Amino acid sequence: MNSVMNKLQQIAEQNLIDIEKAKKDGAKIIGFYCLYSPTELAVAAGAIPLPLCGTKNEPIAAAEEILPRNLCPLIKSSFGFAATDTCPFFRFSDLLVADTTCDGKKKMFELIAEYRPIHVLQLPQNQSAETALPFWYDEVKKLKAVIEQHTGHQITDEKISSAIRLLNEERMTLKALMDLAKAKPSPIRGTDMLTIQFKTGFFADKKQGITLVREIIDELKHNAESPFSKKTPRILLTGVPIGVGSDKVIKVLEQSGANVVCFENCSGYKKAFTVDEHKEPLMALAEQYLTIPCSVMSPNSGRFNLLGELIEEFSVDGVADLTWQACHTYNVESYRIEKFVKEKYQLPFLHLETDYSESDTEQLRVRIEAFLEMMR
Repeated sequence: MNSVMNKLQQIAEQNLIDIEKAKKDGAKIIGFYCLYSPTELAVAAGAIPLPLCGTKNEPIAAAEEILPRNLCPLIKSSFGFAATDTCPFFRFSDLLVADTTCDGKKKMFELIAEYRPIHVLQLPQNQSAETALPFWYDEVKKLKAVIEQHTGHQITDEKISSAIRLLNEERMTLKALMDLAKAKPSPIRGTDMLTIQFKTGFFADKKQGITLVREIIDELKHNAESPFSKKTPRILLTGVPIGVGSDKVIKVLEQSGANVVCFENCSGYKKAFTVDEHKEPLMALAEQYLTIPCSVMSPNSGRFNLLGELIEEFSVDGVADLTWQACHTYNVESYRIEKFVKEKYQLPFLHLETDYSESDTEQLRVRIEAFLEMMR
């Protein structure tokens, strides 16, 4: 496993060089801020799509010179990277694509427009096939036109279909990796799982990323010795998006003797979907992306359905719900998530609200150790 992780790091470092070279050679790069925005349209235009949500604490201080301190750390980190020009992926981006998920993000996007051209999709607040889908389809259609204008390339149905097949393959390969943790004990730490998904998400060469993840799957299936025992508490983490740099809760959970076997969030199973390859491609994108079960949707029944499936499939011993400070939609929804987990599955539940800093790490550790003790 160490050799594969070393290879991942080497490819990640080379990937940054490759993106810079592609940029100099005329390739267009499009940065995406949310899972709702269909990256297939960038691929179909011959552009390189890159994720841009901030997961590091370092740029937050600079962001707080403009943004309120009592704002979600993901928003502040994302804006801080732009304001300080310290994210190479933001610097490389010719166009930014965002959408109106939460109020904090959509107001932040108004400010970030001073740094790069940005197109903001108007996201519906529900997932109704009768009312929301036609509106969202028009938004996806507008995005297609914007990307065509910025790249100078026409996006045909054939190119969209090809991009759908490629990204379906990528998502299903990542799902196959995540599914390995269904084994008891799991062959992989949650921290390693997150690192693999996070770093491969920036790969400009999608096929290279798919090949590497398949190598990791093969290694874990045939050569890896589990770092856990059958008695290790198995935790499902739900809630907000996380990444390398905003992963302190996962680290504390596993340092305290648990294994995070499943991520029910935008970093994990929420993006493990397939777009229908047999429908009209633009409508297929609109339909599938609108079903993403984020707490900004009201109602958000999809999250409960997904959570129930994962609880059963991963044989979890407890559920931890992570909320970033000032993330009101996830904070409010946590009440119903707790009720669902405790009443339907009779499982221990822990709601944690925190930020990206390390200042409350020991307080979190005390609560997490008490939570794990309940399972023992």
